[in-house]
Amino acid sequence: MKPSPSRSDGRQAAERAGRTGERLAEWLLRLKGFQIVARRFKSPAGELDIVARRGSLLVFVEVKTRRGNAEKAEALEAVAQRRIIAAANAFLSRHEDLATCDIRFDVIFVAPRKWPDHIRDAFRPE
Repeated sequence: MKPSPSRSDGRQAAERAGRTGERLAEWLLRLKGFQIVARRFKSPAGELDIVARRGSLLVFVEVKTRRGNAEKAEALEAVAQRRIIAAANAFLSRHEDLATCDIRFDVIFVAPRKWPDHIRDAFRPE
């Protein structure tokens, strides 16, 4: 008899899926001419999945790995947006050479057997 999966097994599977989604998002960004500046940047304010640059444009990218499109609408709530913005400010305070770049916040949705969906300028700081 096969043991039932534990919560930690589910978390590990979600972590693996998230990392795979981030690699696919990086690949998509590179195809679009972006250079990856940082991955999984952590600060007390929060974490940034990907920071990418193309010319004078610096993009903070949140990657959402989902099973389907139906979950997209609920994937990035206002609380998460504030956390991402705060983490972006922490990143910029540590990388003053990038402070003059134009800033954009994007979201890339990754779902199995689908092309990643890149939402440019998904939200703006208030």
